[in-house]
Amino acid sequence: MKLHLLILSLPTQNSTARMRIWRALKNCGAAVLRDGVYVLPESSGKLYTLHSIADDVTANEGAALIFQAEAISTLDIPAIFDRREEYEALHTQIHQLHTELELDKKDEALKQSRKLRKNLQALIDIDFFPNELKKQVSLRLDKLELAIARLGEHNEPVFTQGNVPQLSASDFQNRTWATRQRPWVDRLACAWLIRRFIDQQAEFIWLKSPADCPDDAIGFDFDGATFSHVENLVTFEVLIESFSLQNPALKRMAEIVHFLDVGGIQPVEAIGIEKVLRGLQQNISNDEQLITLSNYVFDGLYANFEGEIL
Repeated sequence: MKLHLLILSLPTQNSTARMRIWRALKNCGAAVLRDGVYVLPESSGKLYTLHSIADDVTANEGAALIFQAEAISTLDIPAIFDRREEYEALHTQIHQLHTELELDKKDEALKQSRKLRKNLQALIDIDFFPNELKKQVSLRLDKLELAIARLGEHNEPVFTQGNVPQLSASDFQNRTWATRQRPWVDRLACAWLIRRFIDQQAEFIWLKSPADCPDDAIGFDFDGATFSHVENLVTFEVLIESFSLQNPALKRMAEIVHFLDVGGIQPVEAIGIEKVLRGLQQNISNDEQLITLSNYVFDGLYANFEGEIL
């Protein structure tokens, strides 16, 4: 196996530079062979980062040398880069947060779970020889995020197994669409998608309970609805797949909706969108008015993403 090695020396008096360089080496996943000697697998794709660190060393009156080497057969490379302890520490934090979930502390739990997600992604980025622990911790965090999302919510749909149906919008015109009242991000985004791309004359009704859904209405985002969560897709994503609406702008919107509804990797725009939609939801009690105003948010987001792509 080919390795990238960085050998460096820094003046002892520059503690600020030493700490910055140490953190950079830690963040890129470099392992320490001995004092001043750091190593990365060639397959890590981190050579540019090593050069940046070396430049920082020399800019602070130190010396740095980068070269490529072939690992000797007796050197256990995967063991050098083993991340087991870090995964176990994350797993402990996730489990602890899950056991302490309370409705009145939901916002704080959400903040902590998002921090844990960032930490997990950073760890995965430097896990050059992943093992089963990566999958276990990822699944555990998925369950935590879903539990937080459902905390205090009623009739949230479960993820069902199966295939997403392929449908034509022409068969869904001038229809009544029904979903649970007091819509949050998935239902808000679905209502926008339906009127924008599927059924421009759609009428919405807001259900106190899914059991109140009329037989002739098209239900969405509740168990037993025509459109709801399938596999790992939230309802917004299912509608996009069902009506073949995939395009780059909608894909980016779907990433935001998925994250805000059930967690996962955080898109950069998500928190801003969350604050706007949460403010609207908290201040507008009429669901139809809420949909009307949130549609402007989604219109603007879609137009912005389309503009970036063009």
